[in-house]
Amino acid sequence: MDLKELYLDIEKYLDKEITLQGWIRNHRKQKEFGFIDFSDGTCFKHMQLVYDNKLKDFDEIQKFHIGSAITVVGTLIKSQGSGQDYEVAVKSIKLEGDCPEDYPMQPKRHSYEFLREQAYLRPRTNVFQAVFKIRSVAAQAIHNYFQKNNYVYVHTPLLTTADCEGSDQMFKVTTLDMNKVPTKEGKADFSKDLFGKQTYITGSGQLHGETFAMAFKKIYTFGPTFRTENSNTKTHANEFWMIEPEMAFMHLDDLMNVEEEMLKSVVSEVLEKCHNELEFLDKFVQNGLIEKLEKLVSSAFVRITHHDAIKLLLESGEKFEFTPSYDDDIAKEHEKWITDHFNSPVFIYNWPKDIKAWYMKLNDDGKTVAAVDLEVPGSGELMGGSEREIDMDKLEELVKIHNVDRKQIEWYLNLRKFGGCYHSGFGMGFERLIMYLTGIENIRDVIPYPRTPGNCEY
Repeated sequence: MDLKELYLDIEKYLDKEITLQGWIRNHRKQKEFGFIDFSDGTCFKHMQLVYDNKLKDFDEIQKFHIGSAITVVGTLIKSQGSGQDYEVAVKSIKLEGDCPEDYPMQPKRHSYEFLREQAYLRPRTNVFQAVFKIRSVAAQAIHNYFQKNNYVYVHTPLLTTADCEGSDQMFKVTTLDMNKVPTKEGKADFSKDLFGKQTYITGSGQLHGETFAMAFKKIYTFGPTFRTENSNTKTHANEFWMIEPEMAFMHLDDLMNVEEEMLKSVVSEVLEKCHNELEFLDKFVQNGLIEKLEKLVSSAFVRITHHDAIKLLLESGEKFEFTPSYDDDIAKEHEKWITDHFNSPVFIYNWPKDIKAWYMKLNDDGKTVAAVDLEVPGSGELMGGSEREIDMDKLEELVKIHNVDRKQIEWYLNLRKFGGCYHSGFGMGFERLIMYLTGIENIRDVIPYPRTPGNCEY
């Protein structure tokens, strides 16, 4: 049986024989007794196994190494020692897979840097069992929210010829022989390539998602995305997962309502289903983690324009490394000051048009676009969204200004001709959410196998 199944109704199995299969996390040996810290990965709690020298293979069991896979038969009893309520009195242990003494995951605290070098083994540690269980539950919670609210889940393509991020942000895909690239007029001849044209790995599913929103009204995508950004920060990766809903007949205020409701729903579900994992992370990774998450769920998110946010920063008397500007983005230090000032998550909306993407709706002032970023205490920007421009003339002009290849997105522009309507959407980096939920500070530690500049191991 699984430990999760056992712990769900443990009194039912008291004084009964059970069989467990899993791994030795620690092994304390004494002259007449032995204690094994046992885990099978199905829940965060472990089980203590107790055996004594009455077993015929006592001497052999004492040789079992940490990390070994075992099958255990024994009786569940009330624990006679401190540290746990229950334990298993062992009747037999079968070694399924041995582990050498130089096994890297010994029962001690390891640095995150060391564990990244052992990425294929780090899920066996307590921190990463907690992180990746929360990642699993959060992913399902996202699906639960959107499915409950009648959104259609759309699988947008990973291979594309058009992307809202622009080709300079995307990885190029080809079947051409890089040692003998065919050329035409001094450039690579992509007519000889598999798709007959230059193709990319997507940086966003948004444009394709909008086409489905014009048919199903409310849709969402949730999958891997890729960016070529050569950034070695704690919050950037070249492969990550994105949640991108797109909603027809929805203005910016409605969009913010959805963002707030969805985030609170996901955080609530993680609080409910991952209590043991969060307690551990609260103690060993980020003190106050549970309180932070509970406060988010009970908070009323603040809404403020970019102009008013900059005004607040300039009038604060605070000395910032980067001076706030009405025409520019806001820095990490500004995000922190704003969320600290309001002591809650903050929506900053109506951004200067020149620093936002070409597809965002131009406001009546001609200077700002109907875009919004959600800033959360302790993590900064978590979501970014906007209304989409539906005025064909304005969109045509924006395409020229931003030097977008019109031929590649003509199908997208046609959405405005064929029964178009006002609509909005947002994107949330899934790893950013997991960092917030776990208190982990580096994106490399919330994704199983991180792909970052200079790093593509495994």
